[in-house]
Amino acid sequence: MSSEISLSSKIHAAKEALDKQVREIVQWHFSEDTGTPFWLDKAKTYKFNPLKDIQGFEDLKQFPSFEDEWLRASPDTDISRWVPRAYLGKKPVYVFETGGTTGIPKSRIVIEDHWIDYEMMSETLPDEYFPRGSHWLMLGPSGPRRLRLAIEHLAQHRGGMCFCVDLDPRYVVKLIKAGKIQDVKAYADHAIDQALTILAAGHKIKCMFTTPKLLAALDAALRDGRLEAKRREIGHPVPEGSLRSIADTGITGIFSGGTEFTPQFTREAMEEMLEGKVYMTPTYGNTLMGLACSKPVGPEDGYKISYYAPQPRAATEVVDFKDYNKLVPYGATGRVILTTLTKEFFMPRFAERDEGEREAPFEKFPWDGVSGVRPFHEFAATTTVGVY
Repeated sequence: MSSEISLSSKIHAAKEALDKQVREIVQWHFSEDTGTPFWLDKAKTYKFNPLKDIQGFEDLKQFPSFEDEWLRASPDTDISRWVPRAYLGKKPVYVFETGGTTGIPKSRIVIEDHWIDYEMMSETLPDEYFPRGSHWLMLGPSGPRRLRLAIEHLAQHRGGMCFCVDLDPRYVVKLIKAGKIQDVKAYADHAIDQALTILAAGHKIKCMFTTPKLLAALDAALRDGRLEAKRREIGHPVPEGSLRSIADTGITGIFSGGTEFTPQFTREAMEEMLEGKVYMTPTYGNTLMGLACSKPVGPEDGYKISYYAPQPRAATEVVDFKDYNKLVPYGATGRVILTTLTKEFFMPRFAERDEGEREAPFEKFPWDGVSGVRPFHEFAATTTVGVY
C-alpha cells in the first residue's frame, strides 16, 4: 500500500509540475516582451487569450492542431520568427532539421535545449557502464541534425570526448526509394568502415551512440574480422579472434535510438550481439521533442520497450485515431501526440508520425509513456527510415 501511495503522490506532483510548466511557457511565448513572433501573430487569430485562458496541460486543447507546414521552409517565411524576443540578437541560435521522411525537412531553432536535454538524460546513465571521463563513438546521422552536437555535448558533459562518423541518412533514403539496394549496402559499409577506423586507432572508447541497424552492421563487421584487419593495416596487429565482438572493443555502454527497436531486435542485440556484457539503453527522440528515456528493458517483460518523455519539458499522449482529444486506455494503441514546453520552443499537441501503445506511470517516471513505437499506419507505406 505504501508504494501505491508513493506512486500516487508522485503522479500528482508530476501533474502539478507539468501544469506549472505550461503556465510559465505560455506566458513566456505570448508576452510582448519575451514572446515568439510566430505565436504573437497566431494569438491574434484565436478566440481565446492564451495569457489568461491557458492555466494547465488540459487547456492546451484550446489550441488548433500544430501543423507540420509551420516548420517547413518557404519563400514567404523567415525562421527568425521562431526566436523568442528575449533571445533575438542576444544568444547564438542553432538551426536543426528533421530527417525529411515525410516531405521537406522541418526546421527548429535551438539555443541551449540540446545541452539541457542531454544533461538531464546523462543522469539516467549508470556510471558502471558509461564511466565518467570516457570517450564516445557517435555512429549515427550527422549534418543538420541536433543529434551529432547533442551526443558530443553528452560526452563532454561526462568528462570525455566524442569521435564522430560522417553519415547522411537522406542519401540512404534516396537510394532506398530508387531501389538501389546494393548502393545502400555500400553506403552503410562506408559508415561502418569509418567506425572501425576510429576503433582501430586505440582511442580507448568506452561508450557509443548508434542506431539499431548500424549496431547490427557493426556487429557483423566485427564477427567478420574487419577490425582485426584494420589493426593489421595500421601496423598494430592483434591475436586472431580477439576483436570479434562489441564487448571485445572495450565498449561497455551503448545509448541507442531509432524506429527499429522492436522486442525481437532488442533480445537479439542484448543476448547475441552484446552477449550480456554491454549495457544498452534504448531511447526515443527527435529534433522537436528532445529525448525520451526507456523503462529498464529485459526478459522479464518480453523485452518490451516503453518510453517516457522528459516531463515537464515535453510530454507525450497516446490518443484515439479519430479523436485526438481522447486518450486511449492503458495498453491500447493510438497515435502519439507530442507537446514541447521550453523557453526556446513551444509546440502544443503535435500529431507525430508515430503510433504505439499507452503505458502507465511508474516510480522513476510517474507520468504516461508509450511502447511499441512505429510509423503511423496511414503513413507507414510511404515512410522510409533508412539507417534508423
